[in-house]
Amino acid sequence: VIRGADHVNKTPRPIVIYQALDALVPRCAHLPMIHNDQGVKLSKRRDAVSVVDYDQQGILPEALLNYLARLGWGHGDDELFSMEQFVEWFDLKDVSGSPSRMDRDKLLWINAQYIKAAEPLKLAARVAGFLQERGIDAGRADAPCLADVCTLLKDRSQTLVEMADQAAYFYQPLTPTQEIADKHLTPEDEARLKLFAEAAAALESWDVASLGTLIKEFVKQQGVKMPQVGMPIRAKVCGITNTPSVDAVLALIGRDEVLRRLAV
Repeated sequence: VIRGADHVNKTPRPIVIYQALDALVPRCAHLPMIHNDQGVKLSKRRDAVSVVDYDQQGILPEALLNYLARLGWGHGDDELFSMEQFVEWFDLKDVSGSPSRMDRDKLLWINAQYIKAAEPLKLAARVAGFLQERGIDAGRADAPCLADVCTLLKDRSQTLVEMADQAAYFYQPLTPTQEIADKHLTPEDEARLKLFAEAAAALESWDVASLGTLIKEFVKQQGVKMPQVGMPIRAKVCGITNTPSVDAVLALIGRDEVLRRLAV
């Protein structure tokens, strides 16, 4: 019988009952409690203690399992392992005798590793739900493939919620903040974006390679540095400036939508 240390004082009673019934007394082990980051025992009223809470935060089930298995127990320096490995390696003698403390940063790091290793289609199925909560339908016929979007974003996301936030601009234009507009969408930038849109519209092929070549040639032609072209494109097309490679983003959003956003 393995349960929390808060049940230690309840253990003698059932042992006496087993003995009175002349039954085999089970071996009992008590695991240290889990504390929050303040060093206080986790509470349903105060802390996220339900798997539903973590699911809503965009934590993958296998990442949460990995984190909980590693909490208060260890197998050398191994941080990431499958449940099969956990079953094979686990031994009560390796469990810490001290209370464990929830470390959200560590949980997010583990979750990020699982996101990076996850199949894009699996990620897309989960991220689609978070996008729907934002009123975004990623499954419409003219929309970018969500699995491809997840492939582009999974190295940049610690949670599925973050991934959904970053994926939003692929499906609907975002309005840049005034700060972004003042810095990257000046009249000079807008004039340059108009010329870029004309060059982009003339492309024979709309793919990462063709767009990458176009952007490099356009930067050289304008006699400016890459950020003076890339950042305004991001601001105009995406509404933000922190995105993956510009050519990859434009390729996924699609020719018609990119040209429409550039013309606004």
